[in-house]
Amino acid sequence: MDAASAAAAAPAAGAASGAGTAQSAGAAKLVANGQQLIYTASLTVRAHSIGAAISSATAIAASEGGYVSSENATSDPNHPNQSTATVELKIPVAMYSVTMHDLTQPSLGTQLSLQQQTQDVTEQVADVSSRVASDEAAITQLRALLTHAGTVDGLLSVQEQINTQESDLEALLAQQSALNHETSYATVTLTILGPKAAPKPAKAAHTPGLVNGLVNGWHALRTSVSWLLAIIGAVAPFAAILALIGGLAYWVRRKLTRRGQTPAGS
Repeated sequence: MDAASAAAAAPAAGAASGAGTAQSAGAAKLVANGQQLIYTASLTVRAHSIGAAISSATAIAASEGGYVSSENATSDPNHPNQSTATVELKIPVAMYSVTMHDLTQPSLGTQLSLQQQTQDVTEQVADVSSRVASDEAAITQLRALLTHAGTVDGLLSVQEQINTQESDLEALLAQQSALNHETSYATVTLTILGPKAAPKPAKAAHTPGLVNGLVNGWHALRTSVSWLLAIIGAVAPFAAILALIGGLAYWVRRKLTRRGQTPAGS
C-alpha cells in the first residue's frame, strides 16, 4: 500500500473506531465534570402512516446505538385515521442531541409538542455508591463478629444481621445498576398520532422528593438498628458473665465489710 492509500484508509479506520467509542467518550465527559444526568424527552407527532413513522423512529434510534424498550399501538379498523402509537426509545447519552434532531425532522411527521428534561442525580449516585460500600464493610465486620460470639443465640443473631445486610446490599446493587443505565441512556417517549387522532393530555412529570427522602431515612434507621442489635447479640453473653462476676464480687466485699465492722461495734 502506498502513502496515498494509507492516508485514505486512516480516516475510515478512525471513523469506525470513533463510532464504537462515541458513547464511552460521552460518558467520560460526564465523569470528568462530576455530573450524573438523566435525560428524558416526550415528543408527539402527527403522521399519515403510523407504521411508517414507527419504522423510521426505530431506524433512527438504532443508527445511533439505541433501541426500542416498549411499543404500544391502538387502532380501530373502522377509523384507521384515528390510530395512535407510543414508542419508548433508549438512546445513548452521547447521541441524544443528534437523535432528537433527527426525530424532530418533518420526514417523521408534523411535530405537535416536545418536552425535554434533565435531572441531575449526581448526589443520588454518590449516596448509593457510599451505601453499597458501607453495607459491604458492615457485612465484613459482622462476619468477623461471628468468631467472637460466645453462644448459639449470639451466632444466630449475628448471622441474621448478616442475612439482612446482604439483602439490603442486593437491593442497593440493583438500584446502582439502574442508575448507571439511566445515566447512560436517555429515554425518549414518542407518541405518534394518525391524521385525525386527538392528542392525549400531557402527564405531569414525576419529581422525586419526599418519597425518596423517606425511603433513604428508613434505610438509614434500619441499618443503625441492625448494627445495634448485632453488637448487643455478640456482647450479651460476655456482659452477662461480667455482671455475674461483678455482683458476686460486690456481695463478697459487702460480707467481708460487715464482718470487719461487727467486732468494732461490740
